[in-house]
Amino acid sequence: MRFLLSALLVLTLAACAGTGPTAQNPAASDPQAASDYLRKSASAKETVDVDKQSVGDLTTADSDLWARIRRGFQMPDLQSDLVDMQASWYAQRPDYVQRMTERSQKYLYHIVEELESRHMPTELALLPFIESAYNPQALSVAKAAGMWQFMPATGRTFNLKRNMWQDERRDVLASTSAALDYLSRLHDMFGDWYLALAAYNWGEGNLQRAIARNQAAGLPTDYQSLRMPNETRNYVPKLQAVKNIVMNPQQYGLALPEIPNHPYFVTVTTSRDIDVTVAAKLANLPLDEFKSLNPSFSKPVILGATQPQILLPFDNASAFEKSLKSYDGQLSSWTAYTVTERARPAAIAEKIGVDADTLMQVNKIPAGMRLKPGSTIVVPRTDDDDEDISADVAENGVLAMEPDVPDTRKMLIRVRRKQSMEALASRYGVSVAQLRGWNRTRRAVVMPGQTMVLHVPVGRAVPAEPGPERIATSVAGGHIERASLHTGGKASSRGRKVAPVAAKPSAKAAAKSGAKAAPAKTSSRKTAKKK
Repeated sequence: MRFLLSALLVLTLAACAGTGPTAQNPAASDPQAASDYLRKSASAKETVDVDKQSVGDLTTADSDLWARIRRGFQMPDLQSDLVDMQASWYAQRPDYVQRMTERSQKYLYHIVEELESRHMPTELALLPFIESAYNPQALSVAKAAGMWQFMPATGRTFNLKRNMWQDERRDVLASTSAALDYLSRLHDMFGDWYLALAAYNWGEGNLQRAIARNQAAGLPTDYQSLRMPNETRNYVPKLQAVKNIVMNPQQYGLALPEIPNHPYFVTVTTSRDIDVTVAAKLANLPLDEFKSLNPSFSKPVILGATQPQILLPFDNASAFEKSLKSYDGQLSSWTAYTVTERARPAAIAEKIGVDADTLMQVNKIPAGMRLKPGSTIVVPRTDDDDEDISADVAENGVLAMEPDVPDTRKMLIRVRRKQSMEALASRYGVSVAQLRGWNRTRRAVVMPGQTMVLHVPVGRAVPAEPGPERIATSVAGGHIERASLHTGGKASSRGRKVAPVAAKPSAKAAAKSGAKAAPAKTSSRKTAKKK
């Protein structure tokens, strides 16, 4: 398990009994307890043995986290009109600033702790304001996800797990660790934080090429001298604008929410499957709040086989601890089901006795799709099923889908003279776009003798000649059966011998032998009809 830089509360969810009372944070009800509570100074890196200690020990002095962030600023200030423009943009949107700063309260302490442990500038704790407005559920049109906005490929590079159960690009702990690893590597590569930030936004390869162009032209290679897209050109000024606001919010007519300088959450783990709703209930936590801290879980059940890291608010951790110990209900109401054959969701739902709409919603199966054999889906657990989902399914389960279209057979046709792609598409009842897609071409022109691929529904009659010369067909997923006019007696892909077509004598040869030469078109047409 990854070493946690937040507090780690290790709980094993074994057989438990009856829902008990919810424990409250002592700071919430008793002023003296609150004073004692805030004076304690347990390290956020400490592991708490709940048999001997309490999660109430995980507090530090009541100081403002914004002040701590300001003290950690290390980057030189960027002076430019773009900075002023970005600061003005934020100043004109106080509601937006309030929403994203309040959202950041859950995560800022952990990120600052991580930065300080790595001796990195705390300006980087402000970067998720730029990337995602501190929303770990954010998803860009380019498929970048999480508050640090990792693309799928970059996430794989930094070992962020992404499967049917979880997307660690959204995980608060994992994505933060990966983002700081990446930023640190970029700083080592370029030797400058502004350039590292530009590379984080634009890509290190693009930035290297921009630097090389300036070097070749004898130009400076600092951030403000490089040619780059507008998004990257405004990226560092946005961060500087947020830094300026944090330094002096009153100057911009803004107010920052007070954020205590202690951990917002602790981390728990479990060896048993547990529903997201059950975990939230045991923590006495609204479901939306639970999901905001645990946005990486993409199914309604959290798998114990993966040693999950479940974040709970600092003030609710002891509630979870006490309620769990006396809980005798079912921890998980979901299990995994493996699809054995290609099938529609409705057919699977009927087979196992569940509601089709529920099945599609839980597994995020779009309408008009069917499941491929070997797919894993989440289904309601039966009353007599108390077995958790296996580690193999947790690690390797996949949901594979395909469009729910009629079974097709593949045909290879040879284009005749004076035939167009539009004519071929019309003849076989397909679209030009489909023809282009099947043949991986953008061209609208076809040439005589060219071989084209098309797919027609099984059972649909193939147009009779005259028309394109069909040289092969196969049912989708099967072998191609050769039926060419020019096989020369070669075996088909199924090993069957195709009789060679006797060559017709030319007119000149026929004259010498006294025989009549058959017209080429008539001969070809007769042969085609036999096929």
